Amino acid sequence: MGFAVLDRLAMLGDQRRRASGSPPPSSRLKVVVSALASSALIITALAVVPSAAPTVQAASTNISQGKVATASSVENAGTPASAAVDGSTTTRWSSAFSDPQWIQVDLGQTASITQVILIWETAYAKSFQIQTSPDAVTWTPIYTTTTGTGGTQTLNITGSGRYVRMYGTVRSTGYGYSLWEFQVFGTIGPVPTPTPVPTPTPAPTATATPTGCSTANFAQGKTATASSAENAGTPASAAVDGNTGTRWSSAFSDPQWIMIDLGSTQSICKVVLMWETAAGKSFSIDVSADGSTGWTSIYSTTTGTGGTQTLTVNGSGRYIRMYGTARTTGYGYSLWEFQVFTGSGPAPTPTPTGTATATPTPTPTPTPTGGVCSQPAAPNFGPNMHIFDTTMSAATIQTQLTNDFNLLKDTNTAQFAENRAAEVFKPGTYNVTANVGFYESVAGAGLNPGDVVINGDVTVDAFNSEDAGNATQNFWRSAENLTINPSAGADRWGVAQAAPFRRIQVNGGLNLFPASYGWASGGYISDVKVTGAVSSVEQQQWYSKNSNFGSWSGSVWNMVFSGVTGAPAASFPTPPMTVLGTTPVSRDVPYLYWDGSAWRVFVPSLQTNSSGTSWPNTPGTSLPISQFFVVTPGATAAQMNSALSSGCNLFFTPGVYHLNQTLNVTKADTIVLGIGYPTLVNDGGIDTMHVADVNGVRLKGLLLDAGTTQANTLLTIGTAGNTTSHASDPVSIQDVFFRIGGEFAGKVTNSLIVNSYDTIIDHIWAWRADHGAGVGWTSNTADTGLTVNGNNVLATGLFVEHYQKWDVVWNGQNGKTIFFQNEIGYDEPNQASFMDGTTNGYAAYKVASTVTTHEAWGLGSYVLFNANPAVVVDHAFQAPQVSGVKFHNLTTISLGSGVILHVINSTGGATPTSVTPVTVTSYP
Repeated sequence: MGFAVLDRLAMLGDQRRRASGSPPPSSRLKVVVSALASSALIITALAVVPSAAPTVQAASTNISQGKVATASSVENAGTPASAAVDGSTTTRWSSAFSDPQWIQVDLGQTASITQVILIWETAYAKSFQIQTSPDAVTWTPIYTTTTGTGGTQTLNITGSGRYVRMYGTVRSTGYGYSLWEFQVFGTIGPVPTPTPVPTPTPAPTATATPTGCSTANFAQGKTATASSAENAGTPASAAVDGNTGTRWSSAFSDPQWIMIDLGSTQSICKVVLMWETAAGKSFSIDVSADGSTGWTSIYSTTTGTGGTQTLTVNGSGRYIRMYGTARTTGYGYSLWEFQVFTGSGPAPTPTPTGTATATPTPTPTPTPTGGVCSQPAAPNFGPNMHIFDTTMSAATIQTQLTNDFNLLKDTNTAQFAENRAAEVFKPGTYNVTANVGFYESVAGAGLNPGDVVINGDVTVDAFNSEDAGNATQNFWRSAENLTINPSAGADRWGVAQAAPFRRIQVNGGLNLFPASYGWASGGYISDVKVTGAVSSVEQQQWYSKNSNFGSWSGSVWNMVFSGVTGAPAASFPTPPMTVLGTTPVSRDVPYLYWDGSAWRVFVPSLQTNSSGTSWPNTPGTSLPISQFFVVTPGATAAQMNSALSSGCNLFFTPGVYHLNQTLNVTKADTIVLGIGYPTLVNDGGIDTMHVADVNGVRLKGLLLDAGTTQANTLLTIGTAGNTTSHASDPVSIQDVFFRIGGEFAGKVTNSLIVNSYDTIIDHIWAWRADHGAGVGWTSNTADTGLTVNGNNVLATGLFVEHYQKWDVVWNGQNGKTIFFQNEIGYDEPNQASFMDGTTNGYAAYKVASTVTTHEAWGLGSYVLFNANPAVVVDHAFQAPQVSGVKFHNLTTISLGSGVILHVINSTGGATPTSVTPVTVTSYP
């Protein structure tokens, strides 16, 4: 679902309420809702409009005003470094939301500094230094604090230098650092005599390594420093450790540098740069006697090739640096290794030889404590996973929750950003409210949901003014494994796709729609107890599995239940309720919990023909965290693969992980578990993950985002042609989501291919983006969302949308699907571009002609050809007409533009453009 249909849905709202049997809000309620919405807008505006900064006067001269300022990063184009030295307290610099960050001002000449005034916006530094430098390379601290107060800080200090910077290491909020003004007071001194910068010798075309050049890497193990590090896992030292599985990476800005102290003056004849995908496009290699002055360039380029660059050079110095001025990507500079070779060489500096090979495939050993994959009882879960316990005050916890939500809530700015968060509560009772934003997970860390109690709400609503009261873009957020005592009788979970609500007890009601009564676009519940009523109102489609409800009310197009006590009576198509008494095969998700002294992961057992919740006393096994490699931002694909090959499981913490090699899961019963929507991006056209044809692999809680180079497949399960049965211990794919486009123009042929027999697909959303960045028929290209080749595969909760051929192709025998939600692509430019041979369009769900047994319940497919309304689809569902292939309760709908001529094969009428469902109760 995308924003393109919001206006159409709003106009049809009253019509659909009448069709669903849900009463419209009374006029008085509408006024109240309107007033509340207006109040919310006012509050939101107050929250995001920065408070006015005071005007501060000082006795001496502000020598920084109007000077050149640079920074490690900026939050956006409207908050540049220059805004902090423009003399205006209504403009500001703000950084990216990470540590460390800095802002520096070039005073033009050496100055004697007597005072610095920092006029902070609300997002201030808790720990920072004021530093000076003669050259912006070597810095001397002249003020240090770990108890920054924010507001206006007047620092009376003594120092000198041409450059002055604020270097922040700990923020007071979840945002970045933000300064209205960075004022420096003092006296400008005489202009120093500049050190001449030699002109580099023109580069000849020779490429051979000079005679007498050593074959030993002289830089290995030496001291390395850098202008910045992306995070604690990517320090400068990682580029000189001799390990091609660790790397240095910088902040996402220019310029950046990494410098090596060789210990003594050396004659340098060759440099090898082993770039990660984020390489330097324009950079120089410089040498210096003291690492601070007199840098001499011995190589420079504006056409860096990335990969492994072998540069034959000639120069001498104790210090050598790579100084980057333009990057190849939107990320920083990233080097697996910075190698330096010494010895005699020719006078000229040859042109570098850039190899055509990709980044080398490293085989490092992962770095957790105590063995190849073991973690301590309380491992480092990285910067984006926030763990709460009952020793913390409610105010402290609420502040963290609120800060994270403010960072993640905005549909315009957060939907395709790279911020990720997990809020994890150790066992206990908490009086807080968690509003849940994009890429945010809220989870209890007890063995059972009753071990963590929230006296408050865990809420998703149409939070933003740009949502216009609709929740149709409330994607990528989750709640799990806790008990909620709602503040006003009912919790609210008004979501769209990729937003699971699992292992939760709600003592009261549960509303699956926004408070505005606007639209929502489908969701998923599993293993949930609701003591009161579950109300869907304007939810267009929903799947509920293995749960206990007090009651259920509401329906629009496609409501499906399996193994749910308290489900409504089966009544498709009026109202459209599809109800199965049990779920044929199911298995609850693995989850992290705290046993009172250590972290563990519980792995629930397989169930057949089940109903109701699996808890308390969920059958299964418990694994210590020592059997997991905890993946935190900065970890590499090589480390992950080394851990997997050593028999470790993976626990992904929130973050975005760019992979330069396919993750290979080869051992039976491996668990790959994520929290906080860890996002795996396949760079360079590789497949993201391959799972061997083995028993019991469990994948849960991942977002696979297609990279910008065309790849074949994001995830492949099993080996094509393998016929091994895994019925007693199948592979599970749960809460695993696939995205092509949205943040950038991703490209892939297939999102998910399932070859292994008996695989369980339990809640996926495979989405070729219909909005965001890099979106267009020839931009974010993808043929097929799901291809099933294995036999006896079960899909429960299958969401697949907008692919350019079939959304789902089912080639295996005895497949089953319970609930299917689909939108055919919006952007087909013409009929010729959307033809399956001589058939108009591709079916959304195709069962191959060779299949003799297949069964599916509760399927819906919608069409909105907004690029060309003349495009048509012959049928949404395609299957062989044999007795063993059975479909129950199918729906097709036109969302106002475009037509589906038949529901399945030639059965079922054409969709009218009035958003009226066309249904088939059974086929054949």
